[in-house]
Amino acid sequence: MLTKQITHHSPKISWRSESTLTQSSLPPVPNYCYFISSPPPFPPWNFSIPPPDSPPSDASSPAITRPLLADDSSQSSLPFSNEKAKYHKELEAAVAVVEKACRICVDVQKSMFSKGGILEKNDQTPVTVADFGVQALVSLELGKLFPSVPLVAEEDSGFLRSHNLVDSVVKVVSDKASSGDKMLSKADVLEAIDRGGKGGFDFGTKPATYWILDPIDGTRGFVKGSEALYVVGLALVVEGEIVLGVMGCPNWLEDHSCKSSTEVQGYKINTSKPGIVMIAHTDCGTWTKNLIDFHDISSKISAGWTRCFVDDCCLVPKARFCIPDSQTWELIPLSALYEAKIDAEADDVGDKEIILLSSCCGSLCKYLMVASGKASVFMQRVKSQKVIKAWDHAVGMLCVHEAGGKVTDWKGSELDIGADQVERRIIFPAGGVLVTNGNIHNQILEMISSHSRIF
Repeated sequence: MLTKQITHHSPKISWRSESTLTQSSLPPVPNYCYFISSPPPFPPWNFSIPPPDSPPSDASSPAITRPLLADDSSQSSLPFSNEKAKYHKELEAAVAVVEKACRICVDVQKSMFSKGGILEKNDQTPVTVADFGVQALVSLELGKLFPSVPLVAEEDSGFLRSHNLVDSVVKVVSDKASSGDKMLSKADVLEAIDRGGKGGFDFGTKPATYWILDPIDGTRGFVKGSEALYVVGLALVVEGEIVLGVMGCPNWLEDHSCKSSTEVQGYKINTSKPGIVMIAHTDCGTWTKNLIDFHDISSKISAGWTRCFVDDCCLVPKARFCIPDSQTWELIPLSALYEAKIDAEADDVGDKEIILLSSCCGSLCKYLMVASGKASVFMQRVKSQKVIKAWDHAVGMLCVHEAGGKVTDWKGSELDIGADQVERRIIFPAGGVLVTNGNIHNQILEMISSHSRIF
């Protein structure tokens, strides 16, 4: 990872918004930063969840009686000044809830594999209790702090309402939610999930302000266990512009050797590193820090923030590429020019070869890899009938931009996060998505233009 200290200035990008987002008062934040073929109902799951990491609320506290995070500190938890970050309160809240969401993922993953329970959506993408639990938690927490700001998210409660999984989701959410003295009911959790689901809000054609969430990007890796990457991704869009983003990756290792979903076999929980959280704010850069140690309940403080940047590769043959797990190199236009060598060392790659990193799973972990300098390029081909979901890209787009990289479609146009003028759930990139360190972006666009006609 390429790192520099806080004195480095943020790269200028074109996403700017002079609008004002109405903020409700925030509690203090501590100083750290299902394809189903008429199956029988699922039996109840009995999760063994670690005790809550927050102390009981103080009866003398204000309206939000139990703060979003347990500690009480008036200092900012961010690596840059509040004066520089217009949406610092929203970002602090987003970091806090993503960290809680990552704890849900780790807790449920442990219990899920001991019980053997997996639910699948109609599009045959596996989804777990954690997926629904994370969406409910984020919806509840952000809805409490910013009640006027809608949520756009992946899931709706349809499957939970028709299968015996609601109690399990309520349990994992209740364990982490800042609910004060009120016990969460099934109705509370289902309503929270549907707040972000399809049909939850009709935005209209004007630039909109909303949160956008992918509760677990890389669910195939999550349900397989082992060390496959998955990401909790949350971004804030203000009047059509992405202004902040947070990605939590519980399985991230600093020396992570990513594995494809076909390579991941057994299940084990990584205990050597606590994973990372990556944040970005317009004109403030991209930063990472370790997540709090999920394996030590008493741990409240993680390591400090580190500024991160894209790599400095300037030659396409020297670049490190990653593509979706579901695609092969032969589907990418550059395959007409270069042969891919999987996880090769730079010294072993010839002029007509490139390094292809095996990375699982989901899109956001690829954005994280480019933004942190571990990969140079992420390419995703989009078939004409393919629907691309906004939450698979939104937070990653800002993190890469603020780290010095560039994101466009294969025609060189910026991705339009507001292209879906009704629900803001779909984007329409021409040809595909190209994410790079910026140095080789135009070179690759020219190669795509010259060779895409044969694909």
